Amino acid sequence: MSTRLLPMGFLRCCVYYGILAVVSFFIGRLLPKSWFHSDKFPYRCASWEAKLFRFLRVHEWQDKVPDMSKIVPKLIPAKKLGTNFRAQLPRMIEETCVAEFTHFVLILLGFYALRLWPGTGGAVVTAIYILFGNLPFLIIQRYNRPRLQKLSHHGICTRYFSEY
Repeated sequence: MSTRLLPMGFLRCCVYYGILAVVSFFIGRLLPKSWFHSDKFPYRCASWEAKLFRFLRVHEWQDKVPDMSKIVPKLIPAKKLGTNFRAQLPRMIEETCVAEFTHFVLILLGFYALRLWPGTGGAVVTAIYILFGNLPFLIIQRYNRPRLQKLSHHGICTRYFSEY
């Protein structure tokens, strides 16, 4: 009889996801931004996405999820636009593409945990990791990018971030 409090599969999944987080963070910082084009597939948002974002009420919960720029502010630029926001917009738009790519790759790699912990436990951990640890952040990037592009293309907007 085992006296362990947590199944070994759970611990393997946690270690795997932790390693993925650290490695993906550094790879995301090092990837050339020139590889990402917000106006081309897969980063260009489809017209139907605006309705999906309204249905999901992204504007209500996006500020309630953890933000890496608040956790490690010296390594990640804050997502706030300052007084020189026009100059910051192209970089912020690029960053949304990089973050989207990173979370998409993490979703795909997240399925490997099913091999680390086969069965119901592994499926539950994988679902939590994907549905709460990555998908919301991918959605937020896709939600914010068109709004930033609109600001960039139309100059200073009086309504700043009008509802998308």
